[in-house]
Amino acid sequence: MTASVNDDDKVREADDATHVPPKRSGAGTTFGIIVLVIVIAVFPMFFNLGDPNEEEPFGGADGAATEVIEEENPGYEPWFEPIIGELPGEVESGIFALQAGLGAGVLGYALGFYRGRDKGRGETRA
Repeated sequence: MTASVNDDDKVREADDATHVPPKRSGAGTTFGIIVLVIVIAVFPMFFNLGDPNEEEPFGGADGAATEVIEEENPGYEPWFEPIIGELPGEVESGIFALQAGLGAGVLGYALGFYRGRDKGRGETRA
């Protein structure tokens, strides 16, 4: 009888070692993240926090830096001139969209690569 008890203990130990707890769905976390993204996207539409007297209430850092330099040192002359002059707004928007698309592609590739690598490692262990 002691042999069967030891065998049962071995089976229980093996079951405990290979037991995988059930995955949580994470629906609450997903819902919370979606709500947070919506709040972040909608917040600026209802609260105009920019300067209402400016042509563009949310100016870029380049314009702000130029203003500060002109106030602090009116005789300042730049060290160099831009290679390409002032570009039309459509071209700037297109370049920005291209940059965003390339960045998203690189990020998506990296996430997919590492997820696939980790998933492949998990399958070889099983």
